[in-house]
Amino acid sequence: MSSPAQPLAASLVQSVDWLAIAPPTIAAVVGLVVLVADLFVAENRKTLLGWTSVAGLAAATLMLLPLLDGDRSTFCLTGDATVCSYTADRFTLVIQFLVLGGALLAALLSVTALKDAREELPEGEYWFLLLSSAAGAALLPASRDLATLIVALEVASLPAFALVGLRYGDRKSSEAALKFFLSSVTATAVSLMGISFLYASTGTLYLTQVADRIQNVDGQLHTLAQTGVVLTLVGFAFKTAAVPFHFWVPDTYVGAPLPIAAYLSVIGKAVGFSGLILVTVVALPSYADVWGPALAALAALTMTVGNVGALRQQATRAYSAVRLLAWSSVGQAGYLLVPIAAAAYSGDAEKSIGSTVAYALMYGAVNLGAFAVAALVGRAKSLNRVSDYRGLYASRPLSALLLAFFLLCLAGLPPGIIGLFAKVTVFSAAVDAGLGWLAVIMAVNVVIALFYYLQWTALLFRAPEGEPEKHRVPAPLTAAIALTGVLGIALSGAPQLVLRFTDAALF
Repeated sequence: MSSPAQPLAASLVQSVDWLAIAPPTIAAVVGLVVLVADLFVAENRKTLLGWTSVAGLAAATLMLLPLLDGDRSTFCLTGDATVCSYTADRFTLVIQFLVLGGALLAALLSVTALKDAREELPEGEYWFLLLSSAAGAALLPASRDLATLIVALEVASLPAFALVGLRYGDRKSSEAALKFFLSSVTATAVSLMGISFLYASTGTLYLTQVADRIQNVDGQLHTLAQTGVVLTLVGFAFKTAAVPFHFWVPDTYVGAPLPIAAYLSVIGKAVGFSGLILVTVVALPSYADVWGPALAALAALTMTVGNVGALRQQATRAYSAVRLLAWSSVGQAGYLLVPIAAAAYSGDAEKSIGSTVAYALMYGAVNLGAFAVAALVGRAKSLNRVSDYRGLYASRPLSALLLAFFLLCLAGLPPGIIGLFAKVTVFSAAVDAGLGWLAVIMAVNVVIALFYYLQWTALLFRAPEGEPEKHRVPAPLTAAIALTGVLGIALSGAPQLVLRFTDAALF
């Protein structure tokens, strides 16, 4: 009996490519180290946990470099090495760079925020949750089966709920966490139902196998498969904050600690959009006639509602700066949806997806920069109103110039060349796919966005009311602002680098 059993056991053992899975693994391991170390580190030395987390995220980001040589896959079927659960290809690496780089910048902002918060935020739990969420977010773009995709999505999302509501005794924070939790759990439930329908129709969870088998689904299961496609899309629409599933965004960003709002605005979107791309373009290309029109309609609705919401923000309202950035991020989500919708109509889906990835890289750098300057202003003016930025140039000229640059990038105006370049790329994807009506709606929304971005920019250079306040800027906050500024300026000087980075075969 032992001899037949031995080959069977051997066939179930998989070799693990540790280099391929190193980026998310490092983030997860450092998170566990920080959680255990928190038990032994004295209160006056808790800052060490923050710097350990920053170093861990930097190491995870650097581990992307050895993976640039070629595609690597692991956790593959023993009978078919081409069907794998984890693949580190160009698409994976670009999204992991965005996720881990964004988490690193959020961590730099958090070092200062935790020091200012004194005992309102528990440091050990904070860093463990941030690193856990970053690990899940880094795992998601590498997922090539639906089960791993959902697990990664939840590992990224569940710690984020706790981070939003982590501030002790803050009703605003608790309310924000509850809204975020309820909307996200609903999204997960809908996604799981859709995925279960797809599994029932195809008998597999692997994305490439779903793509092959769903084309030949038995007639009796055709309706089930279509329902599964729609429900899966609805679930991911929640995650990307697409309208009408966006209602949690403004209150969540205001109630969360500012570094977490910055984290959600970039990493949360990267997670949702990379999952959406994998489900639509990789697993369901044959159902493009279902998800293409749906995503195009969502894109038009999302960019319009987001920009109109940002336009309506009153400069003197409490937390209006954060609310404006929140509504702006909803509008930007609409732009990010455009090339994914275009992939359904285009003969070159990879080029369309490259436009989304390029736009996401631009948006990530400049939006994190805007949040970093908002964190700087919020240290002196806790209500963080848009009107609090009046005369910022008089007290902090470099910060004011960088914020103006970030806002012009988001608006798509020179000298923010990278913003203009990214918008033209997305616009071209819509036109090339024959979605002229969507390109027109995008153009109208860009004009609407110009108004509130320029209004805020002009306020920075007006005469201040009263004597300008000056205070020392902590080194981590300075580093975060400087890094985003250098990245934005470098990309504006050579915007073709972004497309070259995303132009190789994505899948």
